[in-house]
Amino acid sequence: MVVSKDVPLNPEREAAKAAFLEAHGFGDVRRQPLGGDASTRSYERLHRGEQSFIFMDQPPSLETAPCPPDATPEQRAALGFNALYRLAAGRVDAFVACAGWLKAQGLSAPKVLAADAATGLAVLEDLGDDLYARVIEAGSDEGPLYDAAIDGLLIMHAAPTPKVLSYDGSSWPLLTYDGLALKTAHDLFVEWQPKFRDVTFDAAALAEWEAIWAPIRAKGEAEATVFCHRDYHAENLIWLPERQGAARVGMLDFQDAVLAHPAWDLSMLLHDARRTVSPEREAACLDRYLAARTELDRTAFLADYHALGALNIIRILGIFARLVTRDGKPRYADFIPRLWVYLDVCFADPALADLKAWFDAHVPLETRR
Repeated sequence: MVVSKDVPLNPEREAAKAAFLEAHGFGDVRRQPLGGDASTRSYERLHRGEQSFIFMDQPPSLETAPCPPDATPEQRAALGFNALYRLAAGRVDAFVACAGWLKAQGLSAPKVLAADAATGLAVLEDLGDDLYARVIEAGSDEGPLYDAAIDGLLIMHAAPTPKVLSYDGSSWPLLTYDGLALKTAHDLFVEWQPKFRDVTFDAAALAEWEAIWAPIRAKGEAEATVFCHRDYHAENLIWLPERQGAARVGMLDFQDAVLAHPAWDLSMLLHDARRTVSPEREAACLDRYLAARTELDRTAFLADYHALGALNIIRILGIFARLVTRDGKPRYADFIPRLWVYLDVCFADPALADLKAWFDAHVPLETRR
């Protein structure tokens, strides 16, 4: 095995990785590091002649525990953020089970070639580097890409959703994106925005905040009926034009999947923090989705999309504030102005007048950047 000089070496972890690769028939590969993301995972590309594979490294010890299916709110709070928010803590068995479910629907998740949940290591099919964001930047027409992405959601949203996803010896519960998880999501903003910008929220403001969100959370939980990828955006989707239909969408980073309201992944796609989705493209995508789901009431669904979309955007604003202030990742500040633009569009829905008024009262315009 040849290791690039750029691969960071932790002797104990490196020994475990080398042993895993050797045991699964990848002892002869050349390893190349790939760029990181906002998680505790790292990736490498493995080369063997003309073949390439992706090597995923997620040490379980770097994350707090995921949420047990029957955990009470108090138990979730004691376990930590991942349990509160119903994240998979990067677990390899979650990735394997979700990948298997997606592939069973005819969608393009990476094939898992080798995996060890206990050590947090996996070798995956290499879907290539043609991320939606990069392909569009290079001049490709975004229309077919977004049409295929919507078709992928339609397939996910039409499929039966078992309580436990099982594939190739791995099982993982498909938990509901419930009220506690949604509260944890929107409260990231009031926790981290004061550390990022010159704002404060007193007890009265926080009480009003909770009162505004309570019915939105209840709606989100009550209509949590579909498989939700949860991180469905242009830097987690890979364009595979040689495939057919929705299989042209290569999907990544889906291990945190939950049962959620169908508006959630639409918001992830169309309120993309990393690239601007125009109002025209947003409208075309929503029209394509709703034309295929004739059983939905358009007005009611769009109201949910704006409300849960606002929650999602506010969640991301909180996460990015945390990444900048706590984790020392200033590049995430560059994405924040785009999110405020999306949020203003959601606020145009009269049903969100109370939420808009709260922001107008407590988050000055000069801090929305």
